[in-house]
Amino acid sequence: MAAGPAGPRVSDAPDLGATASSPAPAPTAVVARDATAADRPGLLDVLTADVTFVESERSVALELIDAALAGSPDYALLIAEHPRRAVAGYLCYGPTPMTAGTFDLYWLVVHPQQRGAGIAGALVSAMEARLRQRGASAVRVETSETESYGAARKLYQRLGYPIASVLPDFYREGDALITYYKKL
Repeated sequence: MAAGPAGPRVSDAPDLGATASSPAPAPTAVVARDATAADRPGLLDVLTADVTFVESERSVALELIDAALAGSPDYALLIAEHPRRAVAGYLCYGPTPMTAGTFDLYWLVVHPQQRGAGIAGALVSAMEARLRQRGASAVRVETSETESYGAARKLYQRLGYPIASVLPDFYREGDALITYYKKL
């Protein structure tokens, strides 16, 4: 998912509630678009449905959502629309301060019932396309090394984001900050 109080984090953990009788949704068309104020309830639903986050992380995520919806130049929101859910996921990103062309991917959150449908990949691809159009040069992602963020780490590696650094015990003892960095 996304960021915590100590820094950005990302998670696209598998749906732990999926069983043989309730498999993950099959891949279908996903539409990525800019978020609007009318999307806030759906954004909140996606954020609160994800058990990966603790309350302090949700609070930070909501703060960035509200800043982006209010027009802050520091944050942009992409929404994933899916036939089964108006807001199936979202991605929050923005320019990295004091850099020329580097952006941070702050939050990537997919509703647990929509995981496995290609939503996270579609959102990242849409962000990368927009950034290339703007002349951006790179994207940085930070996440946790804890088991609950394992699916996110696999996603970033699959999407071509190599590990750039690991800071041991960054979030807390035994929880390193892993930074991924992709040149566009």
